[in-house]
Amino acid sequence: MTDRLKGKVAVVTGGTSGIGEATVEVFVAQGARVVLTGRSRDKGEALAARLGDATRYVAGDVRDEADIARAIDTAVGEWGRLDCLFNNAGAGMGGTLETVTPEMIRDAFDLLYGSVLLGMKHAIPVMKRQGSGAIINNASVAALSANYGGFLYSSAKAAVRQLTKVAGIELAPYGITVNSIAPGGIATPIFFGGSERANTMAEGHVAASMAKLERGLAAATPLQRSGHARDIAYGALYLASDEGRFVTCHDLVIDAGMTAGGKTQFDAKPATTSW
Repeated sequence: MTDRLKGKVAVVTGGTSGIGEATVEVFVAQGARVVLTGRSRDKGEALAARLGDATRYVAGDVRDEADIARAIDTAVGEWGRLDCLFNNAGAGMGGTLETVTPEMIRDAFDLLYGSVLLGMKHAIPVMKRQGSGAIINNASVAALSANYGGFLYSSAKAAVRQLTKVAGIELAPYGITVNSIAPGGIATPIFFGGSERANTMAEGHVAASMAKLERGLAAATPLQRSGHARDIAYGALYLASDEGRFVTCHDLVIDAGMTAGGKTQFDAKPATTSW
């Protein structure tokens, strides 16, 4: 089925790599017009140029409220509405309980939780005026178990999961759905410290590391396969489309059965184990 998002307008944060990039591609292929945000100007502009007139790139950092507001204002200014906000941007967070600092706490929650809350803050008035809209927040299986991420990452993602439910109840009378997605082991640059760090690695080293990562992730799941960015993008497509209009306050787990009975360790040795 094509054109599942025909006529819809979306904003995707962290849209220049990984899950965000794949979601932008899928949304545009399904008929949406998309504003993508991210800090990598080169990647963002290249993606927007490749996908054509249905996309706009807005450079920015989701920890900055003005940047979030500008992305949403761009969508409304260009196309007159906002049908979907995918709060996707994020990164792995290291540290231990004994070495944590106030700065580390602020960084983790500003990026992983605060950006989601601010994104919703600026999307809600537009969606209320329309009487419709879909907000999707990228959570994680790390919010469901103590085995899948560091304590800062897991705690922040658990907060996102709860925020999704609370917001979904509050916004239901306005025709706005709010859901989260909990990715399992998805082979993306987050395992190498993010796309910016991956860009500094030799191409051959990235390919070899990714192959090892995919083998390790596959071994950790009952389906015996690694997840890829498009696996999450297709989940976001469902929640953003009219097919998902009866779904709200839901955490869509996409993990190949990992949380139901997979291993908690895998042989990949990535730069970070936050999922």
